[in-house]
Amino acid sequence: MKKFIIILPFVLVVLALTMTGCAKPPTEEMNQAQDAVTRAENDADAVQYAGNALVRAREALIKMQGEADAKRYEAARNFAAEAVSNAEKAIADGKAGAARAREEATNLISGLAGPLAETSAAIDAAKLVKNIKLNFDELSGDMDTARRNYDEARQSLLANNYRDASSKSQTVRSVLAGINAKITDAVQAESRKK
Repeated sequence: MKKFIIILPFVLVVLALTMTGCAKPPTEEMNQAQDAVTRAENDADAVQYAGNALVRAREALIKMQGEADAKRYEAARNFAAEAVSNAEKAIADGKAGAARAREEATNLISGLAGPLAETSAAIDAAKLVKNIKLNFDELSGDMDTARRNYDEARQSLLANNYRDASSKSQTVRSVLAGINAKITDAVQAESRKK
């Protein structure tokens, strides 16, 4: 029994040293996390439309490295999994955001052809009103601006620059609204004279 009591502490110390010596950093998981975050950082849609998820992925990666440096390998493994999950979410959210932006830009642009034609026709009709007080050169310049922005919006859509396409489409709507307001005001002013 005395031998057992003497040997037991020795065995426990050896086991404890062996178990701590066997703990290794989760290198594979950490490499997978780094790769996943790098993929997300290089995905244009994730960067543009899923910035929050990408930030969380980067933060998890930093925490993972801090835990690994402090030899808290289980926590490092958990943060590695979190980084992978957030990076994958950023990529998925980026694709969904790009699809929504494409649809919005497409709808805006497709809704402009009619108003462009109607405004052009309104300018032509206003030219027939006698004594109307309108600067037709200015209106013509405004129409040119609207058409140019419309063409640029379509080019931006083709180049997958959905934000620019939407912005240019909004500019066209604004310019057309300004032209129509000028025509309406001038026609009303002329009709009050009669």
